[in-house]
Amino acid sequence: MNTLCIIPCGNKKIWDKQEDIGPVAASEAYIGTLHRLCAMYAERFFDHWVILSAKHGFLFPDDVVDGPYDVSFSHTHSGVITFDQLTEQVHEKKLDSVPHVVLLTGKKYRPIVEACFPEATVECPLLSYSGIGYMQQALKRAIEQKQPLHSAKRN
Repeated sequence: MNTLCIIPCGNKKIWDKQEDIGPVAASEAYIGTLHRLCAMYAERFFDHWVILSAKHGFLFPDDVVDGPYDVSFSHTHSGVITFDQLTEQVHEKKLDSVPHVVLLTGKKYRPIVEACFPEATVECPLLSYSGIGYMQQALKRAIEQKQPLHSAKRN
């Protein structure tokens, strides 16, 4: 694996619309607009991608999410995955040798990902956009035009 794309999970989840649905694949759990656009972008431009959840950590699209939760990296309360658990997942999921990471999130996830992938080049193409609406527009345009976004990289 040469490049890994990491996308955010998002606040809106399938259980907001279908309370009794039970456990689902991570690819079906998150239904917010930004997440859906990031997933479409990741599917179009990358062979390997994961969802970063503050509760579950790095999720492959087919990993199972048991049910609803409301946990964020922005808040320090119980339920937030620890840095040690995240780094353990990187090793267990065999992501630790990835040389290039494309992070499709805002700035709050960047320090977490850079710490989990200290040897990788981390590219953050959405950081130059001043708000979620602009990020969504850029993702949609990139998908429609079949042209990936580019940004400054951290080595």
